[in-house]
Amino acid sequence: MTTEERIKESESRIFKTVFPSDTNHYDTLFGGSAMAMMDEVAFITATRFTRKRMVTVSSDRIDFKRPIPAGTIIELVGSIAHIGNTSLKVSVEIYIEEMYSFVREKAITGTFTFVAIDEHKHPISVL
Repeated sequence: MTTEERIKESESRIFKTVFPSDTNHYDTLFGGSAMAMMDEVAFITATRFTRKRMVTVSSDRIDFKRPIPAGTIIELVGSIAHIGNTSLKVSVEIYIEEMYSFVREKAITGTFTFVAIDEHKHPISVL
């Protein structure tokens, strides 16, 4: 399989409902919860691309563009953004979908960096 095919095949999508237990005092998705979900999708994407042990080494930038209210559906989309020797970057976007309409908009974007490791926790090639 070519690198381009692996990138395409590793794209990961997860849908979730934002329940009141996930929100802050403004009844919107708590930023820490959003970041945890994004890191999980990024990890899945990185692992699907490499099929190796992957660890998060940084969250490079996360932009909160829109609040995500309780009672909405969100879609998290992870895709490979950059491939290095032992590391790769995964871009994650969160989209809001209103529960009872077809309104959909991008709310959060972020980038996470992962390193491939061997059984002794030493960096190895991602390819």
